[in-house]
Amino acid sequence: MDAQTAIDLCRDSIWIALLISAPVLLAGTVIGLLIGLFQALTQIQEQTIAIVLKILVMVLVIAFLMPWMAEKMIDYSADLFDNVPNILVKEE
Repeated sequence: MDAQTAIDLCRDSIWIALLISAPVLLAGTVIGLLIGLFQALTQIQEQTIAIVLKILVMVLVIAFLMPWMAEKMIDYSADLFDNVPNILVKEE
């Protein structure tokens, strides 16, 4: 395997990881900002409210998007396994 192939494989795997994790992280960030704003406006400084709501929203997003996430991971894995012979042939 040459260096460019290794770089392409790493880039693709990082891209898939970012694509799959982005909705969950975005939902957690948005909820965290909204809860922080609400706490600042009402002067309620209870940290468990923020943590519990963020975890709950992130779990709901994962549950809702699990079929899409699984499809993306399966497609990437299938493409990777299908291309293994091509990668090995380039080496020779």
